[in-house]
Amino acid sequence: MTNELLALFEYYEKEKDLSRATMVEVIESALLSASKKSIGPARELRISVDPDKGKIRAIATLVVVDNVKAPYDEVSLPVARRIKADAKLGDEIDVEITPKDFGRIAAQAAKQALMQRLRQEEKAKIYDEFKDRAGDIVSGTIRRFERSDVIVDLGKFEATMPSRERVKTEDYNIGDRIRAYVLAVDNGPRGPEIILSRSHPSFVRRLFEFEVTEIADRTVEIRGIAREAGYRTKIAVHSADDKIDPVGACVGLRGARVKNIVRELNNEKVDIIRWSDDPRQFIKDALKPAELRTIEVDPVKRSIRVTVDEEELSRAIGRHGQNARLTSKLMDWDVKIERDETAHEQFEARKSDAAGSIAEQLGIDPSLAVALVSAGMNTIETIAGLGPEDIVNELREREVEIDEATAARIIAKAVETFGGDA
Repeated sequence: MTNELLALFEYYEKEKDLSRATMVEVIESALLSASKKSIGPARELRISVDPDKGKIRAIATLVVVDNVKAPYDEVSLPVARRIKADAKLGDEIDVEITPKDFGRIAAQAAKQALMQRLRQEEKAKIYDEFKDRAGDIVSGTIRRFERSDVIVDLGKFEATMPSRERVKTEDYNIGDRIRAYVLAVDNGPRGPEIILSRSHPSFVRRLFEFEVTEIADRTVEIRGIAREAGYRTKIAVHSADDKIDPVGACVGLRGARVKNIVRELNNEKVDIIRWSDDPRQFIKDALKPAELRTIEVDPVKRSIRVTVDEEELSRAIGRHGQNARLTSKLMDWDVKIERDETAHEQFEARKSDAAGSIAEQLGIDPSLAVALVSAGMNTIETIAGLGPEDIVNELREREVEIDEATAARIIAKAVETFGGDA
């Protein structure tokens, strides 16, 4: 047991950074519980461990009596005087009661409890070291998976990245090196637990703080972040110094700074937006490159309604509404993006006027004229330059059926009218 203890001391001092005094205290406590089975309920039993030699001694405080009736509590006067020459009846003396096979018996009985206590001490040390590191970025190696959680080796400690903190678009494999955000350090009933995240918006914030010196020295300030991890992040930046371009500082020379961040995020799209206290200007910048037609702001309800041309609608809303959602989160306003009905109505009116003119000039049914205009044949000149099969095919795509003879008569009338006008 002596050699085993010394080896244990050296290992935990070197590899786990536990002090020898702490280990001695833990071992004495663990062996005291285990030794009661091999020694018995001796009076004031305690265990002493020599930290330098690894020697274990079991000691009990016994009462000196003339006739021993309770061997676990009493010691005879002749035996007591061999330990302490001036011992007398009624004295309490320390007696070593270590059995010959105590090392073997105690080692087997105490080993499990000893290792458990040492693990508890190690976990307490993890908490002490990491409790103030929430909000930092750490690097580690993926060691294993527990269900869908990722267990990351940080060197001396292990951390957990729960499934909810993973990025859906990322693949994780054992042995991969990853960087992650320390979301929390919890000291629960099972001991301290380091919780990591790669999907939290603050992971992006910290990456910008590391990469952009102007953010680190507070020349540029991050005013807001909205993120859908793995797909897109919008970040709003501001500088009180008019001479500094906050967006340019974050992008870097030839985009070098933001490229490093996008690479770390596995090509997640990052939009850097200049913060503005004016919601009108802010939403213009946030929804670029979409061109906005109108902007209606309700500061009381913190809502904003914008309209865009039909061809700009999908760009403004984004794929599956992502651009609109992220803009709303970034501004912390209710953002509604709608098609500009005014432009649509004007277009429909022009189309109706063109159809009415063609119907009148060619002497055809108004509904057929509307179909021709909808197919792009919105002038007499255009129709005059087509062949019958062109008109038949274009209308068929719009589920309007005419024969080539009818198409030929329409073209003939258009040629006659266009020629007459010329």
